[in-house]
Amino acid sequence: MMSLQPTPSSQEKRPMTASTVSSAVGEQDFREILAATRDFVRSAVVPRESEIMNGDRVPDDIRARAASMGLFGYAIPQEWGGLGLDIAQDVEMAMELGYTTLALRSMFGTNNGIAGQVLVGFGTDGQKARWLEGIASGDVVASFALTEPGAGSNPAGLRTKAVRDAADGTWVITGRKQYITNAPTANLFVVFARTRPADDDGPGIAVFLVPADAHGVEVGAKDAKMGQEGAWTADVVLDGVRVGDDALIGGAQDIGYRAAMTSLARGRIHIAALSVGAAQRALDESVAYAATTTQGGTPIGEFQLVQAMLADMQAGVMAGRALVRDTARLWLTGEDRRIAPSTAKLFCTEMVGKVADLAVQVHGGAGYMRDVPVERIYREVRLLRLYEGTSEIQRLIVGGGLVKAAQRRAGST
Repeated sequence: MMSLQPTPSSQEKRPMTASTVSSAVGEQDFREILAATRDFVRSAVVPRESEIMNGDRVPDDIRARAASMGLFGYAIPQEWGGLGLDIAQDVEMAMELGYTTLALRSMFGTNNGIAGQVLVGFGTDGQKARWLEGIASGDVVASFALTEPGAGSNPAGLRTKAVRDAADGTWVITGRKQYITNAPTANLFVVFARTRPADDDGPGIAVFLVPADAHGVEVGAKDAKMGQEGAWTADVVLDGVRVGDDALIGGAQDIGYRAAMTSLARGRIHIAALSVGAAQRALDESVAYAATTTQGGTPIGEFQLVQAMLADMQAGVMAGRALVRDTARLWLTGEDRRIAPSTAKLFCTEMVGKVADLAVQVHGGAGYMRDVPVERIYREVRLLRLYEGTSEIQRLIVGGGLVKAAQRRAGST
């Protein structure tokens, strides 16, 4: 099985360029990583999509191959055993991973994304040393435990509490998390909890590293979902779970809210790119179907109304691809890490929903049949408008951010 780990010699010889800012992976190495990922997706996973869907699980051999390729840690820095891809490279990977069942990406998505990046960006040296190598190898599955009843896209509504026990100095965490990705297989939960009411000093939200086998952690049954079979979610109950100060991310209580917002913003770019990959697959399936399926002896792709649908799909895919690449660039340069990610997530997840709908329409009755790829895609991509912040939340972030920026400019003149 091929490893995607860049070779030390190629890293020593290849200078950094503008496209590899914040990354130790050179252009040639990344091209090889991307090509290997593309081949894995299309030759090993695509042919088994129905098996994954019908069995509601990713087969062990596919998981093992993904781990051997380094996919569980492609966005984890190389010093901790990952491939060290930056966000610009991440979106290229996501567009390839989005081409097949989203259960594949979900299997290692939290390790590279919203859970792993909290540790990468905000963990102490000790916390990174304890967890990141296992996360990068896939030996540790990390889950991002933020969402709970009454607190979804807005972490400010958290009800899960962490109270300091003065007797022994431990933190006691109590609460219930909902729809937590990979919870049934998780080894580590990145848990967001309120340590005090919000005040002038901050929102009072901290992040804790909670091992899945800690006393008081209970994972519920797998959720029965509309789509994304094989991507498991479940409730997580924390009933008086005790952890020490070494479990407090960054060693500070008020890091939590900033960690959540930063991790979610980065994750939104990834989800936008994933949407582009899924939209490209829906388009490819539709073009192939239209070119070969006949109506009255004529390929339906020769009908102008079908061509119009394909044209709209193509426009959406191309616009989304350009947007995620530009948004990743803005993240790397630090020019925009708030409005642009939300804009990309909003546009691309809404776009893929429209493309998937058109794909079913192009297929006609066949598109409504189980085991036809566009039927699965139609159901799977609906979730993309919900997690990492709903489309409505993205609109508030973008619109509110634009107004505040204008007000700041007006106040400075």
